[in-house]
Amino acid sequence: MSVITIEELPARLSGGKTLAGLDLGDKTIGVAVSDRGFSFAHPRPVIMRRKFSLDAAALLALLQKENAGAVVLGLPVNMDGSEGPRAQKSRAFVRNMAGLTDLPFVFWDERLSTVAAERTLIEMDFSRRKRAGKIDSAAAAFILQGVLDRLQRLGVDAWSK
Repeated sequence: MSVITIEELPARLSGGKTLAGLDLGDKTIGVAVSDRGFSFAHPRPVIMRRKFSLDAAALLALLQKENAGAVVLGLPVNMDGSEGPRAQKSRAFVRNMAGLTDLPFVFWDERLSTVAAERTLIEMDFSRRKRAGKIDSAAAAFILQGVLDRLQRLGVDAWSK
């Protein structure tokens, strides 16, 4: 397992692989997965956090089922660009995953992703209760869609072939 840059992703995603996105929270892990054409991010049910070994097992099973070739993890950077305790937790999560998988991870600045996801769910007229159950996966989809859009701008549109 390694941490790679976004520019290194295409080499890891050939052969029908997908790209997964994660929004790591204290109580849940929001998950989204790309389509095989790397155009759209699709939210998946959240993983309820219990302890690391159980969380990792559930996540790895989902990533295998979805044929993920790499994982994008939202990095909660402060508004001034500095990294605080939440960013450190995200980096520690990836370090702890290192011994469990060969999948590469990419960090993606997730500033305001949860806010954007919540606004989208409000616009879709989800009740407060329904939003609570979907917000982390919606944020993961927002993070992943940002990466997919960036890859398209880099001219990486034919790498799934």
